[in-house]
Amino acid sequence: MRRRFMAGALCGALAVAAFTGCGIPERSDVQIDERREPAAEPGSVNGRPSEPPSRASSGADAAKFVANFLAAAAGEPDRAYYRVKQFIAPEAKGKLQEKQGSEVALTVVRTMDRPVFTGNSDGTTTVRIVVQQLGLLRTDGVLVPPVSTETQYEFKLRSASPAGPGDDGGGLFLLDPPNVLLLSDTALRDYYQGESIYFWNTARTQLVPDQRYLPLAVPAERRLNEVVKWLVGGPSDWLRPGVVGLPDRTEMINNATGGNGRWEVNLDMSSDDRARVDQLVTQLAWSLPELDGQLELKIRNNPAATADLAERRRSAPLYPLTQGPQRFGVYEGSVRPLDFTGESSGPVPVKPEENRNVVSAGFARAGEEVLAALVVKASGGRQRLSVGAGANPVTRFAKSPDHGAFGRPVWLRAADPQQPQGLVVADGKLYRFNVSGQLTQVVLNLPAGEVTAVAASLDGQRIALVAGGALYVAAVNLDGGGVAVGPPRRVVTSLTGLSAVDWGGEDRLFVAGSGGRSAINEISVDGAAQTPIADEVGAKVTHLSAYPTNPSVQVPAGAFMYEANGVAYRSNPLDRIQPEQVLDVAPPPTGVRPGNPSAPFFLY
Repeated sequence: MRRRFMAGALCGALAVAAFTGCGIPERSDVQIDERREPAAEPGSVNGRPSEPPSRASSGADAAKFVANFLAAAAGEPDRAYYRVKQFIAPEAKGKLQEKQGSEVALTVVRTMDRPVFTGNSDGTTTVRIVVQQLGLLRTDGVLVPPVSTETQYEFKLRSASPAGPGDDGGGLFLLDPPNVLLLSDTALRDYYQGESIYFWNTARTQLVPDQRYLPLAVPAERRLNEVVKWLVGGPSDWLRPGVVGLPDRTEMINNATGGNGRWEVNLDMSSDDRARVDQLVTQLAWSLPELDGQLELKIRNNPAATADLAERRRSAPLYPLTQGPQRFGVYEGSVRPLDFTGESSGPVPVKPEENRNVVSAGFARAGEEVLAALVVKASGGRQRLSVGAGANPVTRFAKSPDHGAFGRPVWLRAADPQQPQGLVVADGKLYRFNVSGQLTQVVLNLPAGEVTAVAASLDGQRIALVAGGALYVAAVNLDGGGVAVGPPRRVVTSLTGLSAVDWGGEDRLFVAGSGGRSAINEISVDGAAQTPIADEVGAKVTHLSAYPTNPSVQVPAGAFMYEANGVAYRSNPLDRIQPEQVLDVAPPPTGVRPGNPSAPFFLY
């Protein structure tokens, strides 16, 4: 579905865009800190300007000029160099070497501090910005891992007016431009629409989202065509091991067209399998959620399928969810339901004999059955995993070998329901588990370092990892009953000391770490956006669980719970989970202080 790109509200998110100056400073270092008002720009989409500001719009305001320069490349790729060169002095334009076609790519950065302006004796001003490299935005709308390694950029500004710096009528020009097309994360948010397109997993049982960015400057009538081009081009590199694209050598025949409730897509595609064609219609319906009406799919100019897009989305939901999430936590060694006003709750789906000495747990619904994984205390201060599946309550469990310590277990929802599988961290390594209690180490192509957290997406084909103190995402391939993890992609964040992660939506993660103090941030799966959602945590987060936003069963966005310093909290509002909110427990004897709920999690 269409995703509005999240606001980068963290203090490091393009500070230069939030500050204005009073022209080119004099010779001492100056940091500009007044807030920039948005420039008036022609054309808008959903209330946002579709085109970045022109060079002249900033006048002699140096900070505005720099912010606008870092947005100039935004828009349709074929004019990116033209727009950027309008900011460069005529004598310096040759320093920016142009690329053509699919080679055009934008270097997306996050500024980590306020820009510093230093006036020079020749009337120019030196600008220095410290950045974090986020990635390279390609013409297919994919933000791939960064290629540049620069941590700062420095260039000069001069007056564009023949009369000299005192005459601001001509505005400013940039000297010594970097030989890349820079784009700030703020400009990515402001001038692009975040999109999710969908590919089938290798078993063709589940659609998996793939994050893309479409310039707002692309006319509405071309949006259908751009999305179909992306699908034909195939999935992002990091997602490829877990999904299948369209058949090899698939091409578009003419442009995808339509309007007034009728749409046509014509492909040169080798497959004429009716089931595959029907699945492609479902893929298109979910990749184009803003379109309603009739879609006609043609294969080599011949009608292959016609479907009502809205009806297809209703009849083929993205996720097999039929009821909302329930909250549970661990209280005095047992999993217990948590009670919050206005939310449904239910009994623990585990027989009481197994619900003892519990440290943490992970439950999932699988049709009419429940999947349950309990981390329980073993002898000698060690722990083991107790795993079961069946009708509610689960009565049969198998035990894993003992380990020093386990993390929070998670289930892979795309696995064969007859062979459910999950993932868990044990003693710094990642393991897959099944209902027989068997643990098998998962091979990861990562630098040396302990794995400390794992989370599985709602589609069950993507995971997020904290390993060696860094954040990664990776695709999962479940062919043959095993769990193979594709090459992990590192996700850039300004947080350090990462300790926990979970999925907050299709294309975003909730990540706990430190940004000077303990915090939880919402981060896009490609690292382009991050927003603080809990910045007063006060202690290291040791447990984090979220209910991912989805179109099947919706709850207020940002539903998550966490534990820090032995105390459990919930969001919306951000409050401590109190002992009286734990159900099915007897009150403590008079004078005895109740314990704290811990390890909260969702069943869905």
